[in-house]
Amino acid sequence: MATLIPLGDIARRRRRFALVTLLIVLANAYVFLRERIEGSRFVRHWAVIPAQIDHGRHWLTLVTGTFLHGGWLHILGNMVFLWAFGPAIEDAMGRTRYLVFYLTGGVVAMLAQVAGSPHSHVPCLGASGAIAAVMGAFLVLYPRDRIRSLVIIFIFFRVTFVPASLLIGFWFLFQLLNAMGSVAAVQSGGVAYLAHVGGFLFGVAMAPLWTPARTWRD
Repeated sequence: MATLIPLGDIARRRRRFALVTLLIVLANAYVFLRERIEGSRFVRHWAVIPAQIDHGRHWLTLVTGTFLHGGWLHILGNMVFLWAFGPAIEDAMGRTRYLVFYLTGGVVAMLAQVAGSPHSHVPCLGASGAIAAVMGAFLVLYPRDRIRSLVIIFIFFRVTFVPASLLIGFWFLFQLLNAMGSVAAVQSGGVAYLAHVGGFLFGVAMAPLWTPARTWRD
């Protein structure tokens, strides 16, 4: 079994420290700690329940749900991907635009998941939809960059460099195929693939509009 973990973009020299990305990571860590302490009641209060959104209630959870996670692997995986791709997008957009872009991408991703199962009472949670928006933006802005990645095959591992277009392209194809399968099977839980697809498409479509051309056409 092989696993590929992105570690960061080797082609970008940052103009500033990725403060907003760090604060997002810390916010996710804080909320996850609250989850561990307060339990499932906390999760159900702040996670997205599609049926509630469909009835026009608890709209705030479209934002709060993006800071919740289902377990240690869930949050660690999401934060690794965010730290691999987020700093370059923060640098390109600027801190304020990047924060708004990230939060909006998360909301769009959650709405995509709700649209796929509007009557579900299964909580939707996780930052992966917002991170998918960041990855979509990265694909548009820096498709030729190489991503330092850790490849793990059973107990063996090595660091290699993978083109962003290849890494993100295959990731999206996997999400899309699984999203199609989950819709056909009437998804009742598990991975929110529709959120990934929705967030990614938002990032692809909106990145050029949110990013000053002079900061990424190099």
